Amino acid sequence: MVMMGLERLVVSLKTKIRSLKMVKKAYDKIEKSESMRVEIRSKKAKKLIEKTLKIADSPTTKSYAF
Repeated sequence: MVMMGLERLVVSLKTKIRSLKMVKKAYDKIEKSESMRVEIRSKKAKKLIEKTLKIADSPTTKSYAF
């Protein structure tokens, strides 16, 4: 008896979860303005600089004179 109730509960939860996954809100795609593009590029540049400095400051990294 208890097992039947649990089975029904599990099945109903699964169907609710599936229905929630299927319902996705449609968002309008926002066109990027020039200032947004500049911001994205500057963030990428900052990350690259940070990564480069981290590697350069690492004691295990060998630096080469080119």
